[in-house]
Amino acid sequence: MRAVAATRFAVPPELSATGTPESRGLARDQVRLLVARPRRPLRHIRFTGLPDALEPGDLVVVNTSDTEPAAVDGVRADGSAVVLHVSGPAAGGFVVELRTPDGQRVTDGAAGEVVRLPRGVSATLVAAHPDPAPLRGSRLWLATIPVEGGVSAWLSAVGRPIRYSYVRGRPGIEGYRTVFATSDGGFGSAEMPSAGRPFTRAVLDALHARGVGTAEIVLHTGVSSLEADEVPLPERYRVPAATADAVDAARAAGRRVVAVGTTVTRALETVTDVDGTVHAGAGWTDLVLGPDRPARVVTGLVTGWHEPQASHLLLLEAVAGARLVGRAYAAALAERYLWHEFGDSCLLLPDH
Repeated sequence: MRAVAATRFAVPPELSATGTPESRGLARDQVRLLVARPRRPLRHIRFTGLPDALEPGDLVVVNTSDTEPAAVDGVRADGSAVVLHVSGPAAGGFVVELRTPDGQRVTDGAAGEVVRLPRGVSATLVAAHPDPAPLRGSRLWLATIPVEGGVSAWLSAVGRPIRYSYVRGRPGIEGYRTVFATSDGGFGSAEMPSAGRPFTRAVLDALHARGVGTAEIVLHTGVSSLEADEVPLPERYRVPAATADAVDAARAAGRRVVAVGTTVTRALETVTDVDGTVHAGAGWTDLVLGPDRPARVVTGLVTGWHEPQASHLLLLEAVAGARLVGRAYAAALAERYLWHEFGDSCLLLPDH
């Protein structure tokens, strides 16, 4: 039976961030930041105040995955328009999702279906993913997308960022990239590791001036629109030796290890032993944090605001505990924080 987060809430539609902070007249680092610690009053500041919310010797770990323009228009065999989301590579092809032009899930996709795409390229749905048994109606599919020069280069020419219905307009790919984004030559993230979006060079400089260290990992995200009965799918990650050493050193000194987002948390916890020792590693992670697997090394979390019943809430509770997460979410609703990838932020600092 799938675990369910203890944090319960409903988000009014008007609290969805419908565009980038820049479209609201704000710099990236001017979004709001709620700082939540046990037994202390909640603090409501701007993201520029993040360095002062941390202590010298703390370590902030970021995800450097780049964001792909992973949405592309297509045409089904019956002539109807469709949008294909490329989630990422898998054995035998790519994992893809089909959506209608207005963002609704396509529920009648079938194994063997061919979707025509720009520049003479076609995607063939091979099997449902991750369970190949269904022949029709799967949300995700394993597909083959033969294209000269590779799928990433082709998407750079014909694709656009995956965009959900609450976002007005069409922000360009730069709007979906973090200040840390670096291409490693392969397929990056289908969707932006959005917890890192409010960071700017000025914030990073202020962290360093405060004596707060930074370290990097890579975790490439797939499509994030998980449904109620779905758990996070395996994702590609890399934790360098330098980052593992920095985390172990911070932990040995009694300082916090602050993950920027669920992606960083998942990667770090994947390479953490039972005793909390972190080692370098790379590959695919299927780790799902929750009541049966609490965090071992992450002791702080910079995060956006997640949907009710999202699997990400279980990860937040695995790091910070249900009580602190619930308190933060109740305050965010009361104080009218904005949700989703272009919304406001939260810093969870549980006891450690």
